[in-house]
Amino acid sequence: MSQEQQVPVATRNVAQNDETVDLGRLFGMLLDHKWKILFATFLFTLAGLIYALLVTPVYQGDALVQVEKTASAGKNPDLAVLLGEEEPATAAQIEILGSRLILGQAAYQMDLDTVVSPVTPPLLGDALIRYDIPRPGFAEGRPEIWGGENIRVESLSVDPEIVGQPFTLEVIPEGRYQVLDSEGNVMGTGQVGKVLEIDNPWIELSVSDIQAPPGAQFTILKRSRQNTIGNLKSRFVVVQKGVDTGVLQLILTGTKPDEVQTSLNAITQVYLAQNIARQAAEAEKSLEFLEKQMPNVRQQLLDAENRLNEYRAEQDSVDLTLETQNMLTGMVDIEGRLNELQLQESELSRRFTPNHPVYAALLEKKAQLKREQANLDERTSNLPETQQQILRMTRDVEVTQQIYVQLLNRMQELNIAKAGTVGNVRIIDSALVAPSPIEPKTILIVVLATIIGAILAVAVVLIRGLLNRGVESPEQLEDLGLPVYATVPLSADQEKLIKRIKHRGDQASKQVIGGMLAKVNPTDTSIEALRGLRTSLHFAMLDAHNNCIMITGPSPGIGKSFVSINLAAVCAQAGQKVLVIDADMRKGNMHMAFNDHSEAGLSEVLSGKLDLQHAVRNGGIPDLYYISRGIAPPNPSELLMQRNFTQLIARVSQEYDLVIIDTPPILAVTDAAIIGKLVGTSLMMARYQLNPPREVRIALRRLETAGVNVKGCILNAMERKASTSYSYGYYNYSYE
Repeated sequence: MSQEQQVPVATRNVAQNDETVDLGRLFGMLLDHKWKILFATFLFTLAGLIYALLVTPVYQGDALVQVEKTASAGKNPDLAVLLGEEEPATAAQIEILGSRLILGQAAYQMDLDTVVSPVTPPLLGDALIRYDIPRPGFAEGRPEIWGGENIRVESLSVDPEIVGQPFTLEVIPEGRYQVLDSEGNVMGTGQVGKVLEIDNPWIELSVSDIQAPPGAQFTILKRSRQNTIGNLKSRFVVVQKGVDTGVLQLILTGTKPDEVQTSLNAITQVYLAQNIARQAAEAEKSLEFLEKQMPNVRQQLLDAENRLNEYRAEQDSVDLTLETQNMLTGMVDIEGRLNELQLQESELSRRFTPNHPVYAALLEKKAQLKREQANLDERTSNLPETQQQILRMTRDVEVTQQIYVQLLNRMQELNIAKAGTVGNVRIIDSALVAPSPIEPKTILIVVLATIIGAILAVAVVLIRGLLNRGVESPEQLEDLGLPVYATVPLSADQEKLIKRIKHRGDQASKQVIGGMLAKVNPTDTSIEALRGLRTSLHFAMLDAHNNCIMITGPSPGIGKSFVSINLAAVCAQAGQKVLVIDADMRKGNMHMAFNDHSEAGLSEVLSGKLDLQHAVRNGGIPDLYYISRGIAPPNPSELLMQRNFTQLIARVSQEYDLVIIDTPPILAVTDAAIIGKLVGTSLMMARYQLNPPREVRIALRRLETAGVNVKGCILNAMERKASTSYSYGYYNYSYE
């Protein structure tokens, strides 16, 4: 039964320029390399997943505090705004929270200046610790830390000169440890629970607990104050919730959830204590002032009482008249009110200038009281001398006593106010750390890695396809002005042979390739294509001056030897007496196809060391003979230019029906140009997607310059690929 199969063909562009970008071809290349693209994408996805699992996660904790916008006690909030007594704005509180005053106290409360880091293996990092992987047997004595291993450093003090310089703590047996410097020298040995003190350099270290086997190492570092605060500040953010709400969200990130929570709680407590202390600062200053004044007022009261008692004793207990007592009461009242205004003025002077309305009103009231006091003083001058003296002394005693009592009352009020100060900040939510880390974002990393892998794989395929402009269709060769005698498909069996050769030694290679493909699998599609070439050559050689065929190409590795040997085999199978000559005396390997050696070949015949009849060998197929390349000579081109080679061509042309000569690449050496002038038919070979049309054109030009007329071309190793199908089209016929 016969069957004809045809692969669907896209629109064919016969005259396609090398520099034209064919979208169909590009799409076809992606289809041809889809498995490579998928594999590269999978590798990137796997790498992204491994990275997300190994990278140290970052956790985030937050707390909420409220800054209440309250004015001073007893003042209207709107009036407080006008008077400038409003509490600091939210922006100012945010800056205060991020200041060294707050963060510094919190950092040192939590001992954040002492850093203990486990020694971890490269690439894996702290993944062994995070996933709690126990130490295996082969890791005993190694310095790397595994799951469940840790130490607790109770305190660390170092000389200021080595602040910021790390040193190593290594665990040794019996609950002891030793401190090593950067070069591995032992600086001191300590015991768990005891303070270790090292003199040079001075280090005081206390380790309270060790949960690690001997040999495990930890890196210990004492940070400077600036670095400690800077590290904490870099992980701390304050944002306002809403607009003018006064609610602040405190956010802290870190790799240890417990440290994040305790540090954030410490920040909120330090901020609250600072706010309360700031609110009580005014009362504190007033108390300090009153405490300084109390001894002086007490002494003034004693002196005034002593003077009054002494004067009465001298004047035999003079009593005040009713009029004088009324005047005394008024004077004491005015003095008391003036003293109150004096206290108020001392407070206002710290906040306002005399031009302020509140301050100006107080000064006006004070001036009025002084006018009333002057009026009473004028009335007092009309009294008898004794009454005046008694009045003045009694007034001094009562006024001083009143001042003393006022000071005592004021101190009590300030003490109560100080003790009852709560500030305008309250903690709404204590620190809470989310159980899931905010970094790394595993899904995002895996997706990005997958996208990047796919993009890179596609880019590599497309770039290689654009840079590799090898021949992909017979039409490209025909555009050079040469007929294409045969398109030889890539043989799957031949590819298997080549792969097996690459994975075996020379002897095994000989056994594998022994027997040509035309003999091993005569029905292979590539052999069928060579039978078509045999027919084409029958007509092409009708006007040739001899029956010799030269097969050459622009570069090595394009399959000249494969075509030469198997073409000779199919011609021999057709009843012709065929001789195939390996004219590549440098690197020819035709002898391997016949399980033979290269010695006693063409080079020996041309140099006169061997007769032709001894150089010709049987090819394993009736009427097929071959000549190997011989021992590689130092001057192959010179040997071909001698008369001996011309005579050899003339002799074998008479003795055989067909002579096929396999030559080295024309762009590498000139051997093909020499041989081409002696043979009747010269064929150019190009390999699919390997030799660009420009390279083939240069090879043709070089042969034409040497006077060699190339009859036609052979396109070898043609593959059924999507890039070709979508661009040029590809036909494949089979007969079963």
